Amino acid sequence: MTILTGGGEFTAEQKRYLEGFASGIEAGRAARGAPPASVKSDAEPIGPDAAALQAQDRALKEGKKLSDQERFKREEHPFDAYTRLKAQAASNEAPKPADNFRWRYFGLFYVAPAQSSYMCRLRMPNGILKAWQLTGLADLAERYGGGYSHVTTRANLQIREIEPKSAVAMVEAIQDLGLCSRGSGADNIRNVTGTPTAGIDPRELIDTRPYAREWHFHILNERALYGLPRKFNVAFDGAGTIPVLEDTNDIAFAAVDVAAGFGVEPGIWFRLGLGGITGHRDFARETGVVVRPAEATQVADAVVRAFIDHGDRTDRTRARLKYVLDAFGIDKFLGLVEEKLGRKLARVPAEAIKPRPRYDRSAHIGVHAQKQDGLNWIGVVLPVGKLTCAQMRGLAKIAADLGDGDIRLTVWQNLLISGVAADKVALAEAAIEALGLTTKATSIRAGLVACTGNVGCKFAASDTKGHAEDIARWCEARVALDQPINIHLTGCHHSCAQHYVGDIGLIACKVPVSAEGDTVEGYHLLVGGGFGFDAGLAREVYRDVKAEHVPATVERMLRAYLKHRAAPDEMFFAFARRHEVDALRDMFDAEVAA
Repeated sequence: MTILTGGGEFTAEQKRYLEGFASGIEAGRAARGAPPASVKSDAEPIGPDAAALQAQDRALKEGKKLSDQERFKREEHPFDAYTRLKAQAASNEAPKPADNFRWRYFGLFYVAPAQSSYMCRLRMPNGILKAWQLTGLADLAERYGGGYSHVTTRANLQIREIEPKSAVAMVEAIQDLGLCSRGSGADNIRNVTGTPTAGIDPRELIDTRPYAREWHFHILNERALYGLPRKFNVAFDGAGTIPVLEDTNDIAFAAVDVAAGFGVEPGIWFRLGLGGITGHRDFARETGVVVRPAEATQVADAVVRAFIDHGDRTDRTRARLKYVLDAFGIDKFLGLVEEKLGRKLARVPAEAIKPRPRYDRSAHIGVHAQKQDGLNWIGVVLPVGKLTCAQMRGLAKIAADLGDGDIRLTVWQNLLISGVAADKVALAEAAIEALGLTTKATSIRAGLVACTGNVGCKFAASDTKGHAEDIARWCEARVALDQPINIHLTGCHHSCAQHYVGDIGLIACKVPVSAEGDTVEGYHLLVGGGFGFDAGLAREVYRDVKAEHVPATVERMLRAYLKHRAAPDEMFFAFARRHEVDALRDMFDAEVAA
């Protein structure tokens, strides 16, 4: 080979040599666990990561500074760093901040200082898994984790207390079970939720399972969809008995029956809602768009790609889809979606949509008839979503022996066992009771939702799950409610438990108790939230209530509701919305806790 020494252009052979030389250097860096060197180039990015890199480039050319997380992704894509994750596991090494972010792309969250270990979050489309898979997860939670799991507010499972040395083994063993954890954290499309009674619900307009499943696998197999500026939620609501909270998602697909005479084929479509994020005080916005169910994945893909192009890469607090919609407006954003899609979206006026069947706020608990003659689903109450390994195995056996073998998780942090014949219901309920669980609950416990809290999350200001149990125990013994109620406890501003949509919502805080700055755990209390047909954001009624005083405070609120409601069937949220905050506080304060 002739080496060029006097300046001028390199030959094609010399260029190939240099390319190979550079590749060898990068391979050596990867083998040593070092991130690849930054290469400055005027060339346009190519490949599946191109859109995300181009979005970052535009921000940099405007003189802006990328957020730390965007910089981490730019320096090294998480999926290109699996070798280093394995090396850290081999040496039982905890990740540095950049890798702690990257490993969330594999579903691993290092949650120190709350716990010096990983939490692993799974993915399961529509929240449904098989009994044998739940048994397998119990084995993994026992072998690699803390011996328990949590059902999440996205109809998902989390396993905690995983030492770094077991992180890779956990992720790979989950895949052995036909499940996965890929993309369940960080700036990714999270677990795809759907109607938990899909395919068995007498009220449903459509079975959401095939559409949630198609979108789930599309995400897993399209790397370009891992270039988001922030997390992204998608839900499919088939208009079944149990609500899915689809209007709190970035994309809400809600099944509707479209009447004839409005320019589209009559029948069942998905109504498209965009930009839901109640932690930022917004529900999904009506777009006027309806989507053929068979085209839901195509439309979702186009929405996500428009978000990748235009989401904020510099300010994490304004990086969700809501803020793109705030800046552009619905019509302009839908135009961008249509460009990605390559065709116009179908639009209908509100009067084209027939009334949807109402949900039942209690249908996730207890025995309910399926649309299949003689079969039932049984909703099992879980103490703020927690399951021991013995309970996981026991429920799996009940589902396999007495049901259809499916375990259906809900966004209400519990699960359903489906396909139980009428003559086996009593036996199934007795077996569930033998596990220390129940299929019956007061209104208070049935609607109790709590995030992980400071026991397992560094962001949380209080022990939400523990305090939720305190509220239930205290109030159940003192107040008899005859209407459903949702009480949501969230540990921080991320609002994983969605406190703004609860009849009573609590967000954790640190309550000052001395001039020296000492604090104790506590909450701000809000009232009047709702979702779906009753959507509305809760309003703050109390601030800085010490955690020890919260159960009695909630008791007084419930007593005032029972005394002052307009009719026996008036729900708590409706009662709260009839009054100004000051009037509500006066009524609550007038009550005496038992």
